[in-house]
Amino acid sequence: MSLLDRHAGFVAALRGAGLPVSPVEGIDAVRAIALVDLADREGLRAAYAGTVVKSPAHRPAFDTLFELWFPPVMGEAVEAGDAFEATEARESVEGMEGVAPRPGRDPALDALRDRLAGLLAAGDEAGLRALARTAVARYGTAPAAPGRQSWFSYSVLRALSPETLMARLLREVLAGLERGGMAERVARQTLTMRIAAFEDMVVADVRRRIAEESGLDRIARASVRPPLDQVDFLRATRDDLAALRRAVHPLARRLGTRLAARRRRGHRGRLDFRRTVRASLSTGGVPLVTHHRPPRPHRPELVVICDVSSSVAAFAHFTLLLTFALREQFAKVRAFAFVDTVDEITRFFAPGVDVVDAMTRLAAEADVVRLGGRTNYGRAIEAFAERYAGAVGPDTSLLILGDARSNYGPLATPTLTALADRVRHAYWLNPEPRADWDTGDSAASTYGEIVPMRECRNVAQLTEFIQTIG
Repeated sequence: MSLLDRHAGFVAALRGAGLPVSPVEGIDAVRAIALVDLADREGLRAAYAGTVVKSPAHRPAFDTLFELWFPPVMGEAVEAGDAFEATEARESVEGMEGVAPRPGRDPALDALRDRLAGLLAAGDEAGLRALARTAVARYGTAPAAPGRQSWFSYSVLRALSPETLMARLLREVLAGLERGGMAERVARQTLTMRIAAFEDMVVADVRRRIAEESGLDRIARASVRPPLDQVDFLRATRDDLAALRRAVHPLARRLGTRLAARRRRGHRGRLDFRRTVRASLSTGGVPLVTHHRPPRPHRPELVVICDVSSSVAAFAHFTLLLTFALREQFAKVRAFAFVDTVDEITRFFAPGVDVVDAMTRLAAEADVVRLGGRTNYGRAIEAFAERYAGAVGPDTSLLILGDARSNYGPLATPTLTALADRVRHAYWLNPEPRADWDTGDSAASTYGEIVPMRECRNVAQLTEFIQTIG
């Protein structure tokens, strides 16, 4: 593969992973790499990163794809700088051939583990890379189809078990020092980071070998997760949701600011009768221009109605995080959850309550299921209008979060229309792709005619929605 083809494939893979790389930025990357030594792999990485990476959230995907498209070695070849370390690792294994093995132990594996312990203690990154390749070649393969083999990082890490070396490494590093103090904590943290880095090296080498056999495009699509702001709410993992907790507070502040600004633009304040009459004297007593008193500072009120059924569980988790963060941005926030009936959940989000504890209590105590647990938007909307009609008023912004799938039940559109007419603003965020709206039991268009509905599948779309308010 030529350098130009490799560059074009790399840029295409970045776009496929969700990084916004424009054609101009691709050209800028070509100009940048023309100024660096192509043999300097880290310089090449920096040149690419400086031209195509716009956000820290995009860097993990960039690094993963860079390792695939510009690997340190091809096949079993070893870089000149790593040749000595790889040779030493092989010789340490071969030197065990004449030694009586310990019962139930593989002498070659013991030699590799000894070598790994020494490299981890020394923090020798080049040696660890060479050892990772040696270990993958020895323990990472398994027969697949005739004439082919598969590669696995799990079998390598299970064989070497680098985490079990911690006690041994601490004894060596802390020889003569007091245990349990600051020195041990620092050493443990350092060694933990080095072990994690070595495990990443093993995974990267396995991924490289699979890419050489199966094709770069295929492994790139399988191994790179999208950036956090493009993770689909409905497919978010537990780790994704934990990371989203850190992203939700800035979004809540921006949403509160936008709604407050829109209210200021839409409300000029009460009529100043005296100033209006005084100004009309210059026009023969005809008040051609009216004057208004400045509106008093006001934070809007917010009512959130959230579908918490199992079909949108991850989205519901994120919207509850958003609701939790919105408390500080609005004069009053009232939150309601529903499946086939509705219950107010504001009490679970009192100031000072941990968000995880709040969600645990909500799942156990909230009265959101009455009949079978199947989502019923119509019954939930009617129950809200009957029990909580006083929650909405002319100062309220109404935010509905759900996929608008009501299992072919009643939709209660007249009731929703009456609620939307009573509030200042109403918005509906739907976590499903727009292409899936109105399929099956979806009533997205029907509800969208009453409350403006926006596709909101990830943080990027939520951010776009916030920016377009007003």
